[in-house]
Amino acid sequence: MKHLLRTLVASAVCLLGLSQAAFAQDQAWSESLRTSLAGTLSQATGASIDIVNVKETPFAGLIEVELSTGERLFTDAKGEFLVTGDLFRAQSDGLVNLSAIERQKDVAGWIGAIPESEMVIFEPEQTKATITVFTDVDCAYCRRLHGDLEKNLANGIRVRYVAYPRGGEASEAYPKMISVWCSDDRNKSITQAKHGQNIPSRDCDNPVLEHYALGNKIGISGTPAIVLEDGSVIPGYLEPAQLSATVLGQ
Repeated sequence: MKHLLRTLVASAVCLLGLSQAAFAQDQAWSESLRTSLAGTLSQATGASIDIVNVKETPFAGLIEVELSTGERLFTDAKGEFLVTGDLFRAQSDGLVNLSAIERQKDVAGWIGAIPESEMVIFEPEQTKATITVFTDVDCAYCRRLHGDLEKNLANGIRVRYVAYPRGGEASEAYPKMISVWCSDDRNKSITQAKHGQNIPSRDCDNPVLEHYALGNKIGISGTPAIVLEDGSVIPGYLEPAQLSATVLGQ
C-alpha cells in the first residue's frame, strides 16, 4: 500500500511539473507573439501600439489579437500573417458573429468600469433596466431623448448620461459639458443645457474627455448612443415605446 501511495504521489508531482511546464511554454509563446506583433504594427503605423491580449480562437491555428484601441485582428501563431474583419461560426441555423459577441462583452466591461459618481443619473421609482447614454448637450436628438425622460423613467428605465461632446475639445459643447459635470446639481444643469439655457461656467477635475475617448474606442460617431446592460450599442434616438420594447422586451 505504501509503495502504491508513493507511486501515485510521484505520478502527481510529475504531472504537475508537466502542466507547469506547458503553462510556462504557453506564456512564452504568448509574450513572444505580443512582442513581435507590437514591433510590426508600430513600424507599420508609425505609432506605439499596445497589445492587450492574445488568445486562441475556435478556428484551429487562428489567434485573436486585441489592441489597446479596442480593435481586434487575427494572426497565425508566428505572427506572420494578419487578417482584419469579423470571425463567424457556421451553424445549422445560420451564422454566428463571434467577433460581435466579443465586442459586446468588451463594451459591457468598459461601461461597467465607469464609476457612477462620474455620471449624471436619473432614477425611476422602480428600476427595470438601466441604459447608459453618450450625450452632447447641443445635439438635437439628445435633447429630444431628454425630453422623453419622464416617460422613460415611468417605464422603469434608469438613465445614466456620460459625456460625448462631438468634436472633443474643439466642440462648442465641450465647455458647456464641463460646466454640467462640475455643477453642484448635475441633473438640473444638464436639463437646463439641453433646453438651450445658459448655465454658469464652471471648471474642475472632470471625466468629460475620458468619456469622449471611451466613446471613440467603442466606435461611437454620433449622439445619442445608447448602451444596454449587455453591451449592445443602439446608435441614435428611439422614441419611448421603441426604447421600452428594445430594453424591456415589452
